[in-house]
Amino acid sequence: MSKKLPVFTLGVEEEYQIIDPKSRDLRSHLSKIVDGAKIILNEQVKAEMHQSVVEVGTNVCKNIHEAEAEIKSLRGHIVNLAFRQGLIVGAAGTHPFSKWQDQPITDDPRYHNIINEMQDAARSNLIFGMHCHVGIENREIGLQLMNQACYFLPHIFAISTNSPFWEGRKTGYKSYRTKVFDKFPRTGLPEYFDSLSSYDNYLETLVKTKCIDNPKKIWWDLRLHPIYDTIEFRICDMCLTVDETVCIVAIIQAIVAKLYKLSLHNMSFNIYRLALIKENKFRAARYGIDGNMIDFGLQKEVETKVLIVELLEFIDDVVDELGSREKINYVYKILKFGTGADKQLKIFEKTNDLTKVVDFITSQFTKGI
Repeated sequence: MSKKLPVFTLGVEEEYQIIDPKSRDLRSHLSKIVDGAKIILNEQVKAEMHQSVVEVGTNVCKNIHEAEAEIKSLRGHIVNLAFRQGLIVGAAGTHPFSKWQDQPITDDPRYHNIINEMQDAARSNLIFGMHCHVGIENREIGLQLMNQACYFLPHIFAISTNSPFWEGRKTGYKSYRTKVFDKFPRTGLPEYFDSLSSYDNYLETLVKTKCIDNPKKIWWDLRLHPIYDTIEFRICDMCLTVDETVCIVAIIQAIVAKLYKLSLHNMSFNIYRLALIKENKFRAARYGIDGNMIDFGLQKEVETKVLIVELLEFIDDVVDELGSREKINYVYKILKFGTGADKQLKIFEKTNDLTKVVDFITSQFTKGI
């Protein structure tokens, strides 16, 4: 008899663009949206380094349906609060034409310290992501699952790509956001750690040597969270719609559940070299779901869409227990109609007008709510 899976709780963070409806440029909300939101949502909303960014986070959710309800509620609240300030809201990994040089920084000691340390690398970090926490009570198991889940990061990332423009330029990437973030230290794919003690020792060494003042300044694409009992997936671009976010979060949860299930049978997924996984991450950033990635087992190129379907087959035996089959199946729509980046590029090809791309991004924000 197979063992029942534990509850893999979920927490989702989204970073929204606050936009001027006339110029379609990013606009400082002067913390009024955050202050207004805190009255209703307490600590679920916070300011980010740039004043035109609002970050929201769900409460701890027991399943994908709770997470979906919270994401819809948060998007709805932020839209209403922005409307009262004469502003609109959008979701994408980068703004199509805003210049980081024009964006004021939030007056907060934490952000002043980051700017002081990293200078223009921090000031230019005008990007928007979606982070997903999956609850794992045993940190030792969590670390082993993190090591194995690293292989799947480019697959998840490809589905989320939603930042083809930067400062008014068509970049040629489906996700330029990651290229902007690469300027920061301690970003990118996580290193392999053979034990929890070696991971904790790494964090302690960085704090002790004043590289960082707290372990949360590890900004990898995937990390065992230093405070919460979660594995945090940080690789995704901010998604256009709720449906896309929920689909990707459900896939992430299912990957963790499947790897955990393998561990119950004393099995594990292959650990591949970071240098190889980086090749797939680059391909995902450049081509999204339209290119090829490497199947390391077969040692050959395979269409990214085929590898994503294979990933769905890999997780298939846990999705019903998680109650997420319907949400995960939305990925077939993404494979058919394109990611957020594909849709943005399509609007631009039709109109040659980046303000129309912004109009599309903002129109999709509350789709399905």
